[in-house]
Amino acid sequence: MAQRKSNPPQPSATQLLWVRRLWKALGIGIGFMVLVFIILSFTKLPSFDDLENPIDVYASDVIAADGKVIGRHFSQNRVPVVYDSLSPHLVNALIATEDERFYSHSGVDFHALARVGVRTILLRQKSGGGGSTITQQLAKRLFSDRDFSGMNRVFRYFNLVIIKFKEWITAVKLERRYTKEEIIAMYFNEVDFIHDAYGIQSAAETYFGKNQQDLKIEQAAMLVGMLKNPALYNPMRRPEIAQDRRNTVLNQMRKADHITREEFDSLKMIEIDMSRFKRATHSEGLARYFMMEVKREVEKILNDPEHRKPDGSKYNIYKDGLKIYTTIDTRMQKYAEEAMVEHMTEVQKRYNQEWRNRDPWKDGADDAQKKLRQESLKAQMRNSDRYRDLRAYHLDDVLVKISDNFSDIKLSDRDLELMHEENSSKGTFVSLQKQNRINSDRVSKLQRIMKSDLWEELSAAWLTFEKQMKKDFETKVKMKVFAYNPPSFEKDTMMSPLDSVRYHRMIMQAGVLAVEPSTGYIKAWVGGVNYRYFQYDHIRSSRQVGSTFKPFVYAAAIANYGISPCFPVQDIQYTITKDEGNFGLLESWSPKNSEGKFSNRSMTLYEGLRNSVNSVSVFLMKQLGDTEPIRGMLHSMGIDSTEKRQDGGYRLPKSPSICLGAADLSVYEMTGGYATFANNGVFKKPQFITHIEDHTGRVVYRAVSEETVALPSEANYVMVDLLKNASGGAPGIGSLKSEAGGKTGTTNDHVDGWFMGITPGLVVGTWVGGEDRWIRFRSFTNGQGSRMARPIFAGMMKRIEADSQVDYDPKLRFFIPPEPRAIVTKCSEYSNPLYDKVNSSGEYDEIDEDFKMEEF
Repeated sequence: MAQRKSNPPQPSATQLLWVRRLWKALGIGIGFMVLVFIILSFTKLPSFDDLENPIDVYASDVIAADGKVIGRHFSQNRVPVVYDSLSPHLVNALIATEDERFYSHSGVDFHALARVGVRTILLRQKSGGGGSTITQQLAKRLFSDRDFSGMNRVFRYFNLVIIKFKEWITAVKLERRYTKEEIIAMYFNEVDFIHDAYGIQSAAETYFGKNQQDLKIEQAAMLVGMLKNPALYNPMRRPEIAQDRRNTVLNQMRKADHITREEFDSLKMIEIDMSRFKRATHSEGLARYFMMEVKREVEKILNDPEHRKPDGSKYNIYKDGLKIYTTIDTRMQKYAEEAMVEHMTEVQKRYNQEWRNRDPWKDGADDAQKKLRQESLKAQMRNSDRYRDLRAYHLDDVLVKISDNFSDIKLSDRDLELMHEENSSKGTFVSLQKQNRINSDRVSKLQRIMKSDLWEELSAAWLTFEKQMKKDFETKVKMKVFAYNPPSFEKDTMMSPLDSVRYHRMIMQAGVLAVEPSTGYIKAWVGGVNYRYFQYDHIRSSRQVGSTFKPFVYAAAIANYGISPCFPVQDIQYTITKDEGNFGLLESWSPKNSEGKFSNRSMTLYEGLRNSVNSVSVFLMKQLGDTEPIRGMLHSMGIDSTEKRQDGGYRLPKSPSICLGAADLSVYEMTGGYATFANNGVFKKPQFITHIEDHTGRVVYRAVSEETVALPSEANYVMVDLLKNASGGAPGIGSLKSEAGGKTGTTNDHVDGWFMGITPGLVVGTWVGGEDRWIRFRSFTNGQGSRMARPIFAGMMKRIEADSQVDYDPKLRFFIPPEPRAIVTKCSEYSNPLYDKVNSSGEYDEIDEDFKMEEF
């Protein structure tokens, strides 16, 4: 008998209910996913170009001739690294801590997500861990915007879900576009380690003072540990918490078999060492003045359409990760700075002693000069943050009203002062117009304001501001000021803001430039005594050059007449009459020697240059009959003879007084001119950038050398001999291994001190003086160029010669033209019927006073 088939068991009502709920949940889930993707379709996801160039802000490196990075220009201090250059400790620490299945997923780790869901959501465990992969974290950092401000809880949660989906999609896209190694490199390049350290290279430099490749295991672990929350695990503020987090990373590395148990036990006991921490700034470090000059020059280069990006847009030095290759030698730069600081410390001591209990803003000044100096002091006050903040608080509101009603007028503080002077003392405007210190159009505009309804409000605001400003600037407060106490170069003190302005203006300044004469390459650039406190660069500033100009006069005479340095010139007062030569004088000119005395004896050009005797230079000027031979030669040496000053006069004057140094030139120009002497009469334009590359290695710019023959070889040889004689045996120079020469210079009232030093391999121009021309030495003893400037050259050269690692050869010698030579340089062999004999000092006992150069 056949058995009857039993019917399958029917689901219970409870089971049917759960099935319906599951289908409903699935439907809702699918509907939610559809809704999410519809919403995503209307939101901005990273484009192909975005993924192609995910990080677009890189610092630009300024690189020295020896390959060292001098500094960076940046909006974010980020330096890109590639995977192959990454420290393996960093890679191991990152993967072990943040994404142990990094190499097995495609951007989203569903295993980790499930773990988070179960532990965190269902089991309510706070230590459930994170579910984001390294790729998701990169997507979040690069493209995610998590701004939930103004949203309620529901919208905040909904937006978070949308953002998470976007990050998942972006992560998958990144995995398809890049290799795993490239993703790790991008991640390390992107992360922000605070303290202006963007990316792992900057972080390693900032926290440990080293390249990321050289990080120890515990150092790499600390930096990776910071990734979770840089502010919380900041080793500078919370070293204990940072160390605990570092040890967590080390333990993860142990679990992943990157280190042994023994290594972990040893490493976790090491305390975090922040002794080499140094935040990147633009005001500290080597060659700070040079860094700013590079920025200016690079921006000028990048403005040229020839040096643009492939798409025609301009490069940005702060964002485009340029590699700027320069000629600076870091060792020479270091020695230049050391020699400058060493000597300027003593210069400042002597200056302070000379001016003790004296006021340079009043001493030796008439009323007009005192007023000028006080105006200069006020200008410095106005440049301070304290002044600007106070001014904004008291004047901004009324000045906005003035601007709305008088759109063609922008008021300066000087305008406001003059308006109040006119208001209290009628006739101020008229007096200033007569002195050409203000024009009638400006007066008319200021008078319009004074007649308006706003004048009363403006006047009251200005008077209140001036009263408060005077009080604030004359009240002593705690502050830091510059001081010669390395390495900080500052000290704490109690001082009024006004006194601090005066104090810093009374710090003597220096400019030092070193040029390799054979190439024109600038090897060292020191624009002042301390960039943090004194940002004005004295390499490009124009100052009166004094006797350092005289070699150019001698060179022009030797080149034009073939004159011997043994040629006798009588030390008497010479006069260049108003009708003489092509000078175009309106009245005769009869200059004196520096001490107002003449020896009335004859002397060679050797002696004349060595002792800076004015009469010899004036004699040579008379013989030339024109300034053009000098100006033309200097033009060939890179000093533009066509350039004019603001007052309309030529920077290289056409007046015969040029022979005594009556020209304002820069250290840059003077050093280029003297480098011509050291390079056999051939001028090589000084340059400091060899080429520029973008972050892909594409050459953006390459410098082209410029040269001009300025002096015939034999005439130049004579000039070098004169310069060697002029400085021979001078303190600090006679003991050098290098063949050396040079010339000092001191301007009227000891305002400027110069020394131009030459060797076959390096030419160094040095200037010392005050920011203001009344900040000067009172005595010639301390204010002469040989005491103010020459020791910097000597100190720098001694340091260079003592370092065998420097790219400098002290055995080099100046070029000597082959014999026979037309110009005699040995006075014992010099024969001229105009004199009877030459004594052992190279001085002539007798001379024919009726001699004319044309007869020579």
